[in-house]
Amino acid sequence: MGLLDAPPQFARSTTGPDGPVHYVAVGDGPPLVLVAAWGPQPGTTAWLTYAGVLERLGAGRRCIAVDLPNFGRTGPLTFHEPAHDPAARAVAAAMDAEGIAAAPVVGTSMGATTGIVLALSSPERVTGLVVGACHASTGGDPYLLAPFPSESGVAAADLAEAPDDEGALRRFLRTLFHDPAMVTDELVADTMAFRKEHPEHLHAGAASVSVAHSNMALLPEITVPMLVIHGRFDRMVPFEQGLMISSYVPQADLVALNRCGHWPPVERPAEFADQVELFLRRNGL
Repeated sequence: MGLLDAPPQFARSTTGPDGPVHYVAVGDGPPLVLVAAWGPQPGTTAWLTYAGVLERLGAGRRCIAVDLPNFGRTGPLTFHEPAHDPAARAVAAAMDAEGIAAAPVVGTSMGATTGIVLALSSPERVTGLVVGACHASTGGDPYLLAPFPSESGVAAADLAEAPDDEGALRRFLRTLFHDPAMVTDELVADTMAFRKEHPEHLHAGAASVSVAHSNMALLPEITVPMLVIHGRFDRMVPFEQGLMISSYVPQADLVALNRCGHWPPVERPAEFADQVELFLRRNGL
């Protein structure tokens, strides 16, 4: 089963408008939707992203954690549009399969931008929003201080040129964490094995074209409660992006997690769950 696949009793799938959608379902009670992070394609799954928080968040809630298109087992899908649009459709399809009309949405990295897109395109479906480690827009937002491309972006490009190079994969994974010890041999091996087992997802991702689309001017349209959780040492999406998003959304609070990189629910799961639970409780969600 490894680090990337959920135990069989939690694994679910449905068919959305773009094809297969895979997700994880844990717990019972009011719904909470979580969207997987971006990372090595296709081996960044919803289970890898949220395994450290689902048991806790699933105590008293029905947690649905969705794989992004061409990640995990959602897809394969070749698209020519903003990448977060088919991702938002996949999340909506999982919600429909579970009979969830509306729910709070939690996302990190690409999953967070997907949550923003869903809140803008289908506001009736999103009752609260927890985001972070993300840009507001497909294609990114302007950086004021941080270098571009980011360290993780450069490492990801190197991996794309040598997809079977375990060393390139290890170097990329190390950029996603503050603590290099998080990049274990097991994580590297499981991710590489998943890539080899799902070449169709890797090929579909490589053949897709993500069209840039800015959401910055639209952010004030988000009126639901919102929390931004960002790793202070994010080397993919610098912390200044969390400041930017929270400045555009008046009701949004911002939490900086020290000793944390691009994947807060993986690197700081207890603190991430603390903040999500407090947010949900404080806003009656």
